[in-house]
Amino acid sequence: MRSIVVAAVLVMIAAPASAQIIESVGSRALGMGGAFVAVASDSSATWWNPAGLASGPFSDVSAGRAVTDLKETIPARRDRVSWFAATVPSVGFSYYRFRITDIRGFGPTAQDAVDREDTRAEASLRSISVTDLGVTVLQSILPGVHAGVTAKYVRGTVRTGTGSSAADAGQLLDQGEDLEGGDAESRFDLDAGLMGVAGPIRIGAVMRNIRQPKFANEEFTLPRQARVGIALDPEKVGGPPLVLALDADVRTYPTATGERRVIAIGAEQWLWAKRIGIRGGGRFNRVGLKERAGTFGASIGIRNGLYVEGQMIRGGSDAERGWGVGTRVTF
Repeated sequence: MRSIVVAAVLVMIAAPASAQIIESVGSRALGMGGAFVAVASDSSATWWNPAGLASGPFSDVSAGRAVTDLKETIPARRDRVSWFAATVPSVGFSYYRFRITDIRGFGPTAQDAVDREDTRAEASLRSISVTDLGVTVLQSILPGVHAGVTAKYVRGTVRTGTGSSAADAGQLLDQGEDLEGGDAESRFDLDAGLMGVAGPIRIGAVMRNIRQPKFANEEFTLPRQARVGIALDPEKVGGPPLVLALDADVRTYPTATGERRVIAIGAEQWLWAKRIGIRGGGRFNRVGLKERAGTFGASIGIRNGLYVEGQMIRGGSDAERGWGVGTRVTF
C-alpha cells in the first residue's frame, strides 16, 4: 500500500523535465568551456552551429563519448552522450545518443499527502534515452555570410521509478540509469544557424530544438535554446594558430536542476605544426543556482589529420563535473 501511495505522489508532483544542455557534444567545444558557436568549423558544427560547415575543412569525421554530472546533492542530474558526425562540402550527417538521468525531491505540497517516514524513504528517479539523427545543409547568403539548417529525427523513451533517499546522489543516479521500460516516441525537429566571417573575426548565432519536441504526455521537453558567439582567429591574417571565443545564451531554458542561461569563454592554441592542440575555458550560469565550471581539453595528432581528443570539466561541489574522449579525422 505504501509503495502505491508513493507512486501516486510521484505522478502528482511530476514536473516537466528538460534535457540536452547546449554544452553536451564535441571534444573541442567542451574543452573550450562551450564557447563554440562562432568557432564551429569541424563536424561538431552539426550540433553547435550548422552554418559553421561553410568555413570548415573539406571533410571531417568525429566520434566520442562524454559524461557530465550536475550537482552532488538532490536535485541532481547526469548526462551521458555518444556521438558520430561526418561532413563533406555543404552537407553534414550526425548521430547523437543521450541518456539523461535526474533525481527530484518531493515538493512541500506533496509532502502533506504522505507521512514523514514515507517521504524520507523514497526519491523520484527519471531517465530518458534520446536518439538524434540529423542531416545538415547550408547556403551562402553573402560573401562571408552563411546559413545552415539541421533537420533531425528524434526518438525518446522516458522511464521513471523510485530509489531510497538514504542513498547519496551518485548512487541514486546509478539506479536511475538502470531503469527499464517506457514507450519510445518519435518527433521531427530543426536547428538553424548563421555564421559571418570577416578576416580574423567570426560571429555566429544558433537556435536549437526550434519545435521543442515533447515526450511522455509533455512530461519531458527538449527546450528551445538560442545562443550567440564571437571569436577571434588571428591565424586568418598571418597570426598564431590561436582562437579566443565568447558565447552567451540569449534565452533562459529549464533543466532538471534549475534554469540555465550561460556565458562561456574559451581559448584554443595549436602547437608543433598543429600536431598538438590545447584548450581551456569556463562558464557561468547567470540564473538558477548560478553554477560555475572550468574546462580543459587537448588534441594529439597521431598522424596527419588523425587526432585523439579529450576534455575535463570541473566545478564546485554543487556544479558540473565530467570528462570525455573522442577521435577526429580531418582533411
